[in-house]
Amino acid sequence: MSSSRTALVTGATGYIGGRLVPALLSAGFDVRVLARHPERLRDRTWSRKVQVTAGDATDVAAMDRAMNGVAVAYFLLHSLSTDPAFEAEEQQVAAVFAAAAAGAGVSRIVYLGGLIPPGATLSPHLRSREQVGRVLRASGVPTVELRAAVILGSGSVSFEMLRYLTERLPAMTTPRWVNTRIQPIAVRDVLRYLVAAADLPSQVTRSFDIGGPDVLTYAQMMQRYAAVAGLRRRLIVPVPVLSPGLSSHWVGLITPVPASIARPLVESLKYEMICREHDIAAYIPDPADGLLGFDDAVRLALARVKDANVATRWSQASTPGAPADPWPGDPAWSGGTLFINAREVTVNASPAAVWTVIDGIGGEHGWYSLPVAWWARGVLEITGGVGRRRGRRNPEQLAVGDAVDFWRVEERIPERLLRLRAELRMPGLGWLEFALTPAGEQHTVLSQRALFHPRGLAGHAYWQAMKPFHRVIFNAMIRNIADAATRLGSTSHLAPDIDQ
Repeated sequence: MSSSRTALVTGATGYIGGRLVPALLSAGFDVRVLARHPERLRDRTWSRKVQVTAGDATDVAAMDRAMNGVAVAYFLLHSLSTDPAFEAEEQQVAAVFAAAAAGAGVSRIVYLGGLIPPGATLSPHLRSREQVGRVLRASGVPTVELRAAVILGSGSVSFEMLRYLTERLPAMTTPRWVNTRIQPIAVRDVLRYLVAAADLPSQVTRSFDIGGPDVLTYAQMMQRYAAVAGLRRRLIVPVPVLSPGLSSHWVGLITPVPASIARPLVESLKYEMICREHDIAAYIPDPADGLLGFDDAVRLALARVKDANVATRWSQASTPGAPADPWPGDPAWSGGTLFINAREVTVNASPAAVWTVIDGIGGEHGWYSLPVAWWARGVLEITGGVGRRRGRRNPEQLAVGDAVDFWRVEERIPERLLRLRAELRMPGLGWLEFALTPAGEQHTVLSQRALFHPRGLAGHAYWQAMKPFHRVIFNAMIRNIADAATRLGSTSHLAPDIDQ
């Protein structure tokens, strides 16, 4: 690696670090990562493009190895622990990092911290972030500390908490901190600052507040989120009795964000988190079209959620999506709620035979399960939905964009994948997906998934109410499709389907 453009990223398995690595690669940096568990990086699209140093951030020898030949080092390590000892542990990690950077002749340290409200008695986590910044600046290595409040992007803990609270509660009693003003920032802009900070002049050693163009209370953020997500306006009633501890348990009950992780965030939300300066613009100018506003940042974060990873589940994308998208390595509870009903069966037929059945689904061929149930669902659509729309353009072969009864063909890859998007009236977005994997000359693994991205509390209730019916309908569907393909495969020789 060339030291003049080599960057070390710690915390590469985390939310920001996992997105920063490809951003640095795109900017022309050679990248090295320090990882306590390198195996967790195997499935990252960029894993073969970086040098991985195994080791713990408290291990002096490992940190010295990681810093060797590095020009810029990113400190992206922060604990959400509730253990009282975490502050001392974080300062120890920062001290090891700072000493290794100074010893290796690193020319720049970049640290992502949190906004610090002036004159306040800080929560332990905000206090720790401020102390870590001081330790890094004391190293003698030019250090930039970027201080941010709520980061808007799918997978960010702060954003996921906002997402789930808003989507699941049309009405709520809330702690007083929902009236605290906050200046959120889009993850896209955070990454732009982080990458550009590597090239700041050596005399720049200080903290910078970074935030987006909007200053909102948490309640306003929930209402704006609801508007962007197509939800009704939320009824929010603040109450004074919820302590940070009770608030975190409340968040843990309503959302998938664990209470232990929510607590440090809740403790910080009682402070007004607003930028006191925008000096960073003198060194890293704002984009020509301005910093991303709250509504646009939420739209970007929700764009992939509306696909709910449907579009990428069976693809082999060579590059990751936008920074606001859910990425590999994000917590399992992030990315929005996605209900999945999945089944898989090995069919005694070739992929061509199975595909012929799949490609002919709907219309006169039906749905291979409980025709009366499908008929009844169509009746419900007469009063304002797509109606009892039946049929398809071609009885044997589909094309992307075709209507199939109450569905629309969203993706079609012959002998590999058929994805249908529901056009039924329901409180959410739904898909039905069939994927084929060859398993020998005359065997095929057929995977069937029904997916539902709920809209609000009604969407959650809808899915739970339909679960007993789904179990019967989808069990029968995959079984009958497999039987039809087996019969077809035993009576004919099928050539591969070739799109015209």
